[in-house]
Amino acid sequence: MTRTTTPTAAGTASFDFRGRVYLVTGASRRVGIGAGIARQLAAAAADLVLQSWSPHDAGQPWGEDSEGPASIAAECEAMGATVTQIAADFADPLAPAQVMQQAVSAHGHVDGVVANHARGMAGTLETIDAAELDLSFAVNARATALLVKEFAAQHDGRPGGRVVLFTSGQHRGGMPAELPYVLSKGAIQQMTASLAAHLAPRLITVNCVNPGPTDTGWADEAGERWVRERMPQGRWGRPDDAANLVLWLLSDQAQWVCGQTIDSEGGFSR
Repeated sequence: MTRTTTPTAAGTASFDFRGRVYLVTGASRRVGIGAGIARQLAAAAADLVLQSWSPHDAGQPWGEDSEGPASIAAECEAMGATVTQIAADFADPLAPAQVMQQAVSAHGHVDGVVANHARGMAGTLETIDAAELDLSFAVNARATALLVKEFAAQHDGRPGGRVVLFTSGQHRGGMPAELPYVLSKGAIQQMTASLAAHLAPRLITVNCVNPGPTDTGWADEAGERWVRERMPQGRWGRPDDAANLVLWLLSDQAQWVCGQTIDSEGGFSR
C-alpha cells in the first residue's frame, strides 16, 4: 500500500515515520492521550502496536470506553497504518515481555516505545495501604522499566531508537490526594536519566513528558474549573498537545535530546 501523510486534528502531519513501528501503551479511550498519539503517528505513516487494558478504566469514575481500543485501531488503519492491538494487564510482571514479543512477532522490529499507560488512583497519607501502593508501582513504574528492557533487547541498532516515558506534575508541586499515583509516577521521572545514560551509546534516546492537566474526561465540574482558572492560555491541555511533543521526540530532529523531563503544561500555575 502506498502511504501518504494526512492531516490530523492538530494540522498537517510534519513528520514521516514510514517504515517505522511504535508501541504505544494506554491506548484504550478515544478521548485519551494514547489515542491522540496513535492517530498522529498513523497520519505520519508509522505502523503501530497499541496496548490497552480497559478493565482498569471500568473501575474508575470516568468509566470504560468499551469500543475504544477497536475504534482507535480502526481509525489508524483507515489512515493506512498496520496496527496490532494487544489487551494486557501490566500488573502482571510477565506482561511487558509478552507485549514486546507479540509486537516483534507481528512487525519484525519495534523502533520506539511510548509508555503512556498509567494506573490513576487517589489516596492520601491517611488512606493509602500497601496493596494499592504495590499495584500502582507495578503498573506505572515496574512495567515501564521492563518495557524499556524488552525494547532495548530487541533493538538491532538501526537509526531512530526512541523511548518516551510519561510522568505527572509531582516534581513541580504537591499532589497530596494522589499518593499512590505520585510515588509511582515520580519513579518514572527519576529513572529517565539513568535509562538514557545506559542506552545513549546505542543511539537510543530516552526522554520523559509531563503533559500537564489534559482534558481526557477524568475531572468533575469543580476540578475542571479549578484547573482552567490556573491555565494562563484559558484552556486545558488537549491530547494533541501531548502528541505533538511526542512525535517530535520520536523524530530524527530530536536525536540530540536525551535524558530530559519536559514539562509541557501550557503555563499551568499551581
